[in-house]
Amino acid sequence: MYELYYWPAIQGRGEFVRLSLEEAAAPYADVARGERGVDKMMAFMNRDGVGTPPFAPPFLKYGRLLIAQTANILLYLGARHGLAPKSEAGRLWTHQLQLTLMDLVAEAHDTHHPVGVDLYYEQQKHEAARRAESFRKARIPRFLGWFESVLVRNPKGPGHLVGGRVTYADLSLFQAVAGLKYAFPRATARALRKTPHVAALHAAVAARPRIKAYLDSERRLPFNESGIFRHYPELDG
Repeated sequence: MYELYYWPAIQGRGEFVRLSLEEAAAPYADVARGERGVDKMMAFMNRDGVGTPPFAPPFLKYGRLLIAQTANILLYLGARHGLAPKSEAGRLWTHQLQLTLMDLVAEAHDTHHPVGVDLYYEQQKHEAARRAESFRKARIPRFLGWFESVLVRNPKGPGHLVGGRVTYADLSLFQAVAGLKYAFPRATARALRKTPHVAALHAAVAARPRIKAYLDSERRLPFNESGIFRHYPELDG
């Protein structure tokens, strides 16, 4: 069984890993949600004897293997569970797409924390308004437009980012779009009208049997104003 370590009250970056584990029907324990789970998670980050200590969650433990960083975890899971191509070129391309999605996630986070993560949103609202305006008008359309072009150029058709079957990059694009729709509903709706293949992929992933079952379960936490994607109406323009 995999052991996933991430903060227990938010989706955050850990959700990208959960979606792949759910799609793969891979048994896993969401450790920090259990008894003294956060203490166990922090112990790994603070333990002197850990040879590959994680800087921050999420991280995944499997036997003696300890892997941190969302894209790195998915690179590992994709190869093990058929969520990435078998060829080296295909695996690297999928990894590249995931890294680009992580850039998008970081920029979304910085709309409400543009000055510093150690400050509350209320302490940087002016700067957040400026950052969010740029993100809404320029960055959301640019990111989604680029992924639209990737879908259009896929030789196997626009149903997937890579090849003709689902990969962890598809699952992660779904999650990124879901987060954007929550945080910036008006801006994201405008962008999705111009990126119909991205919108279609989002809907297709949500309808996949294992993903739908997960989304309908209590394991899928709702978005909230403690996570990466936060909805502050004033930032949606």
